[in-house]
Amino acid sequence: MITKAIKKINTEIKKSKNNSYVKVVGEFLLEHLNANPEAAENIMNTEKTITKSLDEMRKAAVKKKVGNCAVLTDQEGFEIVLKYFGIDTKLDTKSTEDAKTDIDFDVKLEDLI
Repeated sequence: MITKAIKKINTEIKKSKNNSYVKVVGEFLLEHLNANPEAAENIMNTEKTITKSLDEMRKAAVKKKVGNCAVLTDQEGFEIVLKYFGIDTKLDTKSTEDAKTDIDFDVKLEDLI
């Protein structure tokens, strides 16, 4: 099952190669799958896609919108993605001094419209 989930994610990344956000979220999902193989079943849901998870992030960002700008933190964005896929997982929160991430994810409402 995990092999099929990885293939599904990689296929969507390749199909959306001009959308860097699909790649970032896809890579996050691949890392999450590696650490949580039980999530493969949720990711295999054929009605759920990375692109549609970005729409869910956009909806959440609109609610936080100030003027013409809406920004989600990495943690907020990735938790929305996990919730969208039906994966009941909270990401670990660390103090900003200790937190390190290889993923730099910053979405502005204008980027999604």
